[in-house]
Amino acid sequence: MGTPEFAVPSLRALIESEDDVIAVVAQPDKPKGRGRKLTSPPTKILAEEYNIPVLQPEKIKTEEFLKELKELNPDLICVTAYGKILPKELLELPQYGCINVHASLLPKYRGAAPINWAVVRGERETGITTILMDEGMDTGDMLIIRGIQIQDEDDAGSLSEKLSSLGGELLLETLCQLKEGKLNPVKQDESQATYAPMLKKSDGEINWEKSALEIWDLIRGMNPWPGTFTKFSNKSLKIYNASVTHGHGEPGEVIESGLGILRVATGAGALDILELQLEGGKRLDIKSFLAGRRIDKGTILGN
Repeated sequence: MGTPEFAVPSLRALIESEDDVIAVVAQPDKPKGRGRKLTSPPTKILAEEYNIPVLQPEKIKTEEFLKELKELNPDLICVTAYGKILPKELLELPQYGCINVHASLLPKYRGAAPINWAVVRGERETGITTILMDEGMDTGDMLIIRGIQIQDEDDAGSLSEKLSSLGGELLLETLCQLKEGKLNPVKQDESQATYAPMLKKSDGEINWEKSALEIWDLIRGMNPWPGTFTKFSNKSLKIYNASVTHGHGEPGEVIESGLGILRVATGAGALDILELQLEGGKRLDIKSFLAGRRIDKGTILGN
């Protein structure tokens, strides 16, 4: 059970293993792009390449869907970024339960957007945890956990690619230990639990009173979606890339502008804006942007 690109390495690992993938469950096709054309989820596209049956129920808490799964009679259900909470009846259906691949070092960052929030909150390490699922949100007993460093050049997009690949590896390792009877489920420490809620567009709005480092983490953590933005001349100004530097001024104040530099003061330190896009315009590096539009020193960005 999985839907987005993040789930593809897990599915591919299962397909290429000695086990039989008898079905894939993904969320329904969704309209995408300007033409709003119905588009299949990445896991469905991969499954169809291997002639694996694909189920795409609108709702999973129905007798009809549960009956379909019972008829398939799976030994195990593997779940990677499926996108819905599984009901008790479904969790108890397979002989060996349901194993989830979660993109954080649990119990930290339970929830829908663990990669994004780990970057936004300035973590230096994240990872993959496989768990035996229960009815809670990412609360099941931990099976295997493995960490990776978050590099300065990482954003949520690049980190997602690394973790999805690691997820596939760790899923196979978990199944191998399951068959050998070597798994040692460990309860999560509830006192250490933190949450990573689903992202909203408003999460990407820059609060210039925060420190330059916090805003830099926000820019990286919200890329590629929903992106970070501020206001300039009553228009939305998207910021794709920036670097932390020194400087003082009112939060949101442009303290240097010109010669390929756009430096903005924050609550602590300053940011050099490196790549941006003004509402109605193209995404540009800062040199190209300033060649076509002037932003005066002393301008205050934000609301």
